[in-house]
Amino acid sequence: MKTYEDKLSAYLTGQIPSAEHLVFEQSCHSVAEAAEAADASPDELVKNVCMVDSDNNLIVAIVRGADRVSTSRVGKALGVERPRMATFDEVLEKTTYPCGGVPSFGYSAVFLVDTRVTELESVLSGGGSERALVRVNTKDLLQANNAQVVRVRK
Repeated sequence: MKTYEDKLSAYLTGQIPSAEHLVFEQSCHSVAEAAEAADASPDELVKNVCMVDSDNNLIVAIVRGADRVSTSRVGKALGVERPRMATFDEVLEKTTYPCGGVPSFGYSAVFLVDTRVTELESVLSGGGSERALVRVNTKDLLQANNAQVVRVRK
């Protein structure tokens, strides 16, 4: 049986071969844990915040590790009612990855990338599980998920 990490690794090989898939022994669930595991600055990390709109569509807001998402900004950017945070079960069902390991691409969603993310040449994103990350060029990330770049941070 394929693991979440294997599934993401196969996606990267076919879609973003320049990305680096990093798997660790320790948890990368929080920004602090991920920065420690990757020996990186929290500023290099992005969070993929999963939300659901009133029609049950998945919206993923991608922000830098220290930033928080504004659901009202997300709603305004998309011209929809303010979305709600997805539950753990919804995240797994809609992304096919568990919370704490959700990558910034590789599944169907509306992706919004905060403007501050585009200031970075590359970022570390969820790597398919709580023990993995992906280092990816920001331009490749934007191309892979067909994201809109808009301010979604608080």
